[in-house]
Amino acid sequence: MVQPGGGMPDMQQILQQAQKMQEQLMSAQEELANAETSGSAGGGLVTAVVSGTGELKSLAIDPKVVDPEDVETLADLVIAAVRDASSKANKLASEAMGPLAGGMGGLGLPGM
Repeated sequence: MVQPGGGMPDMQQILQQAQKMQEQLMSAQEELANAETSGSAGGGLVTAVVSGTGELKSLAIDPKVVDPEDVETLADLVIAAVRDASSKANKLASEAMGPLAGGMGGLGLPGM
């Protein structure tokens, strides 16, 4: 049986779903941009704060760890703190964007 209208309501429904998902995606992206995660190293001697989108926002270094004779350890602690915060930001992004990204492919639209 052929439905009246040649199935156009289905295409309209797909477009409405795509629009809704795009709005949800934009909302999730905005939330991520405003979110912050922190990571630390050396028992809290170095702390990094990263946005949900991965941008380094701040870095705090306890003066106790600053040793002009051992700059390498300080650099390692900074890298570890930034990696910790970035890892948490990536996890946050996965949780926020994962369901939306998977849903876009389910529409069967090219390029989504």
